Amino acid sequence: MKKRKIFIACDSSNLKIVKKIIANTKSNKLDIGYKFGLEFFYSKYGRNFISRLKDKKIFLDLKLNDIPNTCASAIYSLKDLKNISYVTVHINGGFEMLKAVKKASLKTKKNLKVLGVTVLTSFSNTSIKKIGHTKSIKKLIIKQAILAKKAKLDGIVCSGYEVKFLKRICKNMEIVTPGIRFKGDKANDQKRIISPKSAFDSGASAIVIGRSITNGNIKSNVQKLIKSFN
Repeated sequence: MKKRKIFIACDSSNLKIVKKIIANTKSNKLDIGYKFGLEFFYSKYGRNFISRLKDKKIFLDLKLNDIPNTCASAIYSLKDLKNISYVTVHINGGFEMLKAVKKASLKTKKNLKVLGVTVLTSFSNTSIKKIGHTKSIKKLIIKQAILAKKAKLDGIVCSGYEVKFLKRICKNMEIVTPGIRFKGDKANDQKRIISPKSAFDSGASAIVIGRSITNGNIKSNVQKLIKSFN
């Protein structure tokens, strides 16, 4: 049976904490990689530490969102990081920006996968209206997924709520699902959360899980994750 692809979110600027997360999340039953966002990447030792993780699968969650040339240049600036497998870009940056990022990724590293971020899992239909959107999250994400496919991105990032209907649009694309919580865990700042098993059952290619693993006893939480799939 194919191992489930899990990205552990290393959401801290503290190098000791990140090292502890990596040291305690090894498993031969899961395909584990590590997600690094802005908090760690921008920290004093972040970029250098990431560059030295030669035997790890790295998900660089930068969520690029700027004019096409700036985002393409940001991708080129990652050229020295040979071990990165994934990088993220906001789909709402527009079609030209998405094309520029994908083109730059191919020139930088041919197997670097670009994932388009749809509506963040911290948004609800109420909060998305507050920033001027008139469409529901579902309708907005469908348009975003179509745009990502047209721009030939490698995949999308969406909550578990949207995976099932986006599978039909994003054929042959990866669907990565954040906002993962064990049943009974606090939602914290997330609005659209889902359990690990439900995410995969819906059709997710991979999940990103942070606090449900990294809070408390990390090794025990990894075992809890494994058992949740049975």
